[in-house]
Amino acid sequence: MAASWRLGCDPRALRCLLGFGGCRSWGLAKGAAGWSVGRRASRRWFHSTQWLRADPIKILMPSLSPTMEEGNIVKWLKKEGEAVSAGDALCEIETDKAVVTLDASDEGILAKIVVIEEGEDWKHVEIPKDIGPSLPASKPPVPSPSPEPQISAPVKKEPIPGKPQFRLSPAARNILEKHRLDASQGTATGPRGIFTKDDALKLVQLKQMGKITESRPAPAPPAIPTEPLPPQAISKPSYPRPMFPPLSTPGQPFNVGTFTEIPPSNIRRVIAKRLTESKSTVPHAYATADCDLGAVLEVRQNLVRDKIKVSVNDFIIKAAAVTLKQMPDVNVSWDGDGPKQLPFIDISVAVATDKGLITPIIKDAAAKGIQEIADSVKTLSKKARDGKLLPEEYQGGSFSISNLGMFGIDEFIAVINPPQACILAVGRSRPVLKLTHDEEGNARLQQCQLLTVTMSSDSRMVDDALATRFLKSFKANLENPIRLA
Repeated sequence: MAASWRLGCDPRALRCLLGFGGCRSWGLAKGAAGWSVGRRASRRWFHSTQWLRADPIKILMPSLSPTMEEGNIVKWLKKEGEAVSAGDALCEIETDKAVVTLDASDEGILAKIVVIEEGEDWKHVEIPKDIGPSLPASKPPVPSPSPEPQISAPVKKEPIPGKPQFRLSPAARNILEKHRLDASQGTATGPRGIFTKDDALKLVQLKQMGKITESRPAPAPPAIPTEPLPPQAISKPSYPRPMFPPLSTPGQPFNVGTFTEIPPSNIRRVIAKRLTESKSTVPHAYATADCDLGAVLEVRQNLVRDKIKVSVNDFIIKAAAVTLKQMPDVNVSWDGDGPKQLPFIDISVAVATDKGLITPIIKDAAAKGIQEIADSVKTLSKKARDGKLLPEEYQGGSFSISNLGMFGIDEFIAVINPPQACILAVGRSRPVLKLTHDEEGNARLQQCQLLTVTMSSDSRMVDDALATRFLKSFKANLENPIRLA
């Protein structure tokens, strides 16, 4: 696997506690990536390990991708007491990109699995402690009860009847206490009757002008038993109370002011984080071009007659790879300090799945033929939708392509996938009447299939002039498939 198996002693980790003489025991532990359990997981408790000859191995959850922060255990592949050999699959883990099988790096006995129920967090699970050698039982000393210190209850300030009450902001309260002023000497102008900092500063100015005096605490009057005031005589706040939306009621989703929270998956959270970082830190520039697909469609029809199934997107991938080979200045990435030219041409192809967008990679696309690219795209797309992509099949890449033509989109703009420099957004092909000239120079209208592509480029590495030359070369390669051979 691409990620290494890391062992460690996390006191809150999940651990495997049962083994046999001379054998190691395995258990899944919480590591740097954190972990939670998928819907098919269950809680399993097994036997004690007091009589073990060897200490159990504590296995940390590996970080299976650079952006992984936690993983979901989808399915356990080993059971209680089952022997584990090096290379055996222990469980399936859903990362922020795909579902990856976790393999064992050593042999042993799987003794105890402590997992959580669906919807719970691992931190709420009671983790069993390590059981060491048995010690002679001894009665613990009973501590004598120590007298509890007397703590005086805080005195609660009662509002003075008839005096207007204000909600003070922290800054306003600090200013009023510093200058010994009372909020009742001013007017609250904040939302919902809040006495703001500006209101307090106005009082300070009035005090400096001599128009108001300091507010000194008046001596408390003697307590005289009085009858409680009737409810209607109690003064109400001079500001309206804030209105909170009512809680959502199951079965009644259309009540006014209600909503339903949708917990995001790991993949959705990572996509949102990376897209936000890209749009806020990468200076995007855009360039658009129309390509004539007449020659590509003719070649594709000839291949279909020979029972070779390829798509227009396969030609686009090949044309982009060939153009990158011709213009290596575009085949770059940003490593934090500056651009870095890449020695390989790996095309990332966006694939939509139920859990989000993922970009499997067509490696060394410039050296592959159209049919080989088509086979790779079909295989990787199926693995992406099934959540079976390996980390090396979606990590990296030097150039991305996102095609929404099959959804009827004419054109769109895509967000760059850092640290890559460019992404090509491809729309659908559409029939357009075009004015052409025949061999004799006579003008005539001709129907052609146009395809609109928009390239988003990182201006730190690919400026407008370089992006324009790239699209011009890409257009020439795609409109003349003979150049792709």
